[in-house]
Amino acid sequence: MRLLETDLQVLTRELSLYLEIQVPAGLFGSGVGLSLVLGFSAAFACYYLSSIAKKPQLVTGSESFSRFLQEHCPVVTETYYPTVWCWEGRVQTLLRPFITSRSPVQYRNELIKTPDGGQISLDWFDNNDSICFPDASTRPTILLLPGLTGTSKESYILHMIQQSEMLGYSMLLLNYLGQTGRETPLMAAAIFSAGWNVFESAESLEKPLNWLLFNYYLTTCLQSSISRHRQTLEKLFDLNLVMKAKTIREFDKQFTSVMFGYRTIDDYYVDASPCRKLKSIGIPVLCLNSLDDVFSPGHAIPIETAKQNPNVALVLTSCGGHIGFLEGMWPRKCTYMDRVFKQFVQAVFEHENQICSM
Repeated sequence: MRLLETDLQVLTRELSLYLEIQVPAGLFGSGVGLSLVLGFSAAFACYYLSSIAKKPQLVTGSESFSRFLQEHCPVVTETYYPTVWCWEGRVQTLLRPFITSRSPVQYRNELIKTPDGGQISLDWFDNNDSICFPDASTRPTILLLPGLTGTSKESYILHMIQQSEMLGYSMLLLNYLGQTGRETPLMAAAIFSAGWNVFESAESLEKPLNWLLFNYYLTTCLQSSISRHRQTLEKLFDLNLVMKAKTIREFDKQFTSVMFGYRTIDDYYVDASPCRKLKSIGIPVLCLNSLDDVFSPGHAIPIETAKQNPNVALVLTSCGGHIGFLEGMWPRKCTYMDRVFKQFVQAVFEHENQICSM
């Protein structure tokens, strides 16, 4: 209770100072106006501290994994204080790309051609100035895989590169890990804002407001990618139908499921849902999700399945949106997700024997 009272006093004082700067001085000229502002600040602070700022849920089927995280990645047990003026999930998701800074990163590109005629483009951040690991052959390597329509230039990827640089390293894959079990060269993995059940994700994104804010935009981005290669793809697909899609589900039905040889879109979505492979993961995996993420609704997160696998730990925050997790009054730099990433990666590399023996 003493801690809650202290937090309330601090937050009320910060809000009062902020409002004094933002609200016209005439309002504070009367005692009534000042009382109203202070009363509102106190009421909002009470609501924020009781309903918004909470410790995340830590779900894992292993006591040793839980102790490892509590000892070496304590951020997953600390109260997450979302930015007070944009804590709602959709707002965090929308504002994050515009608010967070973009760290200057110089990549070295490597293009790998695959046997089936495809190609993989890798952007390497070599970190040759690393003091901790001057020898590139022994320098830890992190594989970062951006999400749908994302690239190595996304602000959250750049932030992770910056955190890795500070540690001295250079990152992901749930379906891959579920298929390979322990037969993988990866030591551990961190997954952020995973869409656990593709059916539930598609349904959530098709709700009117979510469709307007996210679904239609992402669909047009995917169609733009198709347009750039229209001359090649029109020999294999009915691109007129693809370009008429108004939702991600319609795009997947006309293009993605066909491209990968699925009989129906339902067959594709069943195979693409990581929740169905969670039991088979064979290396330590930390998964951070927000319960208000419209891309991965909270009711679809496989909590009970995670409890059955000692290699999986879910960290579930009440707020944060999709790849949001903004914190602080002006969240330009480090987010809660960045801090989870940095502490977990550092713990894995610095306590390799401990995590590999779990």
